[in-house]
Amino acid sequence: MWAQLSRGLTVLQESPKGFPKDESGESDEAMVVEADLRNMSVLVREEARKGRAVGFVPTMGALHEGHLSLVRRCRAENDLTVVSIFVNPTQFGPNEDLDTYPRTFEADCAALEALGCDVVFAPRAQDMYAADHSTWVIVEGLTEPLCGRYRPGHFRGVTTVVAKLFNIVRPDRAYFGQKDYQQLKVIERMVRDLNFGIEIVPCPTVREPDGLAMSSRNAYLSAEERAVAPALYAALVKAAEAVRAGASGDEVEEMVRRELSAVPAFEVQYVEAVHPETLEPARWAGPPMVIAAAAFLGRTRLIDNVIVES
Repeated sequence: MWAQLSRGLTVLQESPKGFPKDESGESDEAMVVEADLRNMSVLVREEARKGRAVGFVPTMGALHEGHLSLVRRCRAENDLTVVSIFVNPTQFGPNEDLDTYPRTFEADCAALEALGCDVVFAPRAQDMYAADHSTWVIVEGLTEPLCGRYRPGHFRGVTTVVAKLFNIVRPDRAYFGQKDYQQLKVIERMVRDLNFGIEIVPCPTVREPDGLAMSSRNAYLSAEERAVAPALYAALVKAAEAVRAGASGDEVEEMVRRELSAVPAFEVQYVEAVHPETLEPARWAGPPMVIAAAAFLGRTRLIDNVIVES
């Protein structure tokens, strides 16, 4: 059982003196579950003082293989692996799924312990955001197209909470999946512009055998919706092949819309072909290009993308 150290949690062992790994790469210490912001900062600063590299995987919990792939890579590249579990209220819109977002904390901790995660950071909302919180981190430009056009305030919440987590954990490296491609680019820009000095490590999208990108929100899909959900990725793959053959951004956007219109269950929110770095509309033929889409299946909003490199 992992060690729970924070205010409001049961103390199972004293705070660790370090996390040395044996020859198999496994930690000799029990996994720590920490909720207190100050305790978390003290713990990782002590590790950094000893010259240990700190890797960080921020999540909202409801972990799946996509998250776990980030944790495995983090463990392979760092001395200490920290995973945060925090359902961030400021990135949800007024009509979005904050109250119903999947919360599977015990199962998440068990999965992380099995992977050899060192620390789970699970702060409380009232500690992350004071009642009079009024400071926000805003990345202009990159947050405006794609999801930003349809989720006002979403990326302000993302960048603010990630900046706060970075300030608490002080990682050397942080790991983000390419499935949330716009989020990845926004975080990279924030880190660059604000001189965080953190290496952002992009990791490939992890998919189900039929191609559906893994997502915590896939749990919302009915059996019928789940059966047709892979059509989104299939349409993007077809568009990527067309880009490699010389198709333009406009042409592949129309191609994806046409493919999805053949699946009545889909309600397309957007299909956009953009530059991989600037996210500006791709008004040229051939790569480089990212083709991104968002569509609803019932109440479930799916997002996905394909990256077509030159």
